[in-house]
Amino acid sequence: MIEWKAFEFNPFSENTYIVWDNDTREAWIIDPGCYDSSERKIVFDFLRNNSLDLKYILNTHCHLDHIFGNRYIKENFQNCILIIPERELGLYESGKSQAEMFGLEMACPPEPDRFFLDDEVLNLGGAKFRIISTPGHSEDGKSFYSESAGICFTGDALFHESIGRTDLPGGNLNVLISTIKDKLFVLPDKTVILAGHGQRSFIGHEKLNNPFLRL
Repeated sequence: MIEWKAFEFNPFSENTYIVWDNDTREAWIIDPGCYDSSERKIVFDFLRNNSLDLKYILNTHCHLDHIFGNRYIKENFQNCILIIPERELGLYESGKSQAEMFGLEMACPPEPDRFFLDDEVLNLGGAKFRIISTPGHSEDGKSFYSESAGICFTGDALFHESIGRTDLPGGNLNVLISTIKDKLFVLPDKTVILAGHGQRSFIGHEKLNNPFLRL
């Protein structure tokens, strides 16, 4: 059985997710945005107190609010594998300078272990998660969907009754809208949307109520 926990971190109120298989205790951390020592401790304690074996760090995209905690997690859970979108490597490597633009401190992010593969499927215990290409908010954004768990981590592509901003480098409004309609709105209506900011939603709810995307 797949379980997950959301944490709201950093000055941008970003959602960091820990998701795990309750039988095997295998876990992933998606978009570790833990910024300061207190937020890092929350993540560390949660993983340790729940006896979770961290297998992957997964970044849906590489804006700084989603990668603040990559170095800390990688250094403290050394066996985990860090995967990022390939076409956002330059954006990822500029994390420190991105932070400085906002008057924030950030160490250079660690080198990724590898990039997502086209149409990749990752296993978490007995569940399969399909990696879906969802660009538009960023150049090479990804979403992670499990049919059996009924959840989709959408990063900053799709929010509760909203969509990601497209005025940042790599953003494109037309691409984002097409991506959501062609890649996400084909998922079952009951699929839970776990986004990079804000509250959870459902695919069916967004089809009917999202003012940017009403079908």
